Amino acid sequence: MANKKYKESLMLIEKNKQYDSADALALVCQTAKAKFDETIELHVRLGVDSRHADQQVRGAVVLPNGTGKTVRTLVFCKENLYAAAKEAGADYVGGADFVEKITKENWFEFDVVIATPDMMGVIGRLGKVLGPKGLMPNPKAGTVTMDVARAVNEAKAGKIEYRLDKTNIIHCPIGKASFGAEKLAENFNTLMGAIIKAKPAAAKGQYIKSCVIASTMGPGIKINATKIGG
Repeated sequence: MANKKYKESLMLIEKNKQYDSADALALVCQTAKAKFDETIELHVRLGVDSRHADQQVRGAVVLPNGTGKTVRTLVFCKENLYAAAKEAGADYVGGADFVEKITKENWFEFDVVIATPDMMGVIGRLGKVLGPKGLMPNPKAGTVTMDVARAVNEAKAGKIEYRLDKTNIIHCPIGKASFGAEKLAENFNTLMGAIIKAKPAAAKGQYIKSCVIASTMGPGIKINATKIGG
């Protein structure tokens, strides 16, 4: 049974209406009624088939206003880069010791994993545990790099990775309800711009099928996808 606050939020939304993004972002802030600062999530369904390699959509983008979340970074690199990673603000820096910790202790006190290319062999066996959580470093996301300081800085600044799930939907946080509509709109436009730019050449027909925004505890609000570009 939907709780009272959810029902109140639902009453603010016209059921089948597709809102302009600015109106939707103003509305989503109103529907975030929880006692904590709710995360605003964007769900974008694309007109591609993720089963085909040439229709994959994946990348990373730094949101201008960050995500509102404190990002904990784990960096795998050789000892000569430890100092640079730590100076940039990395929370954990190491090598095989952290592979052990993750596999033996089921340790996941981090949100982003960054690795230098020469460490991928060492952390390869973590693929089974990091992969399903979306934590495996990836060159496309900029998390496999020799420039560990830059990668740490970007992660801390609010860099998010976007990728299709099996149902061809991208799910991404674009900030917190406390950001207000204006800051959320800047983040929304940056992320949507990146997704549109990443459109595969093999994609046919309408690219952005649907676009829904919601707060952690609130109902979904439909955004008019035709106005975003498709």
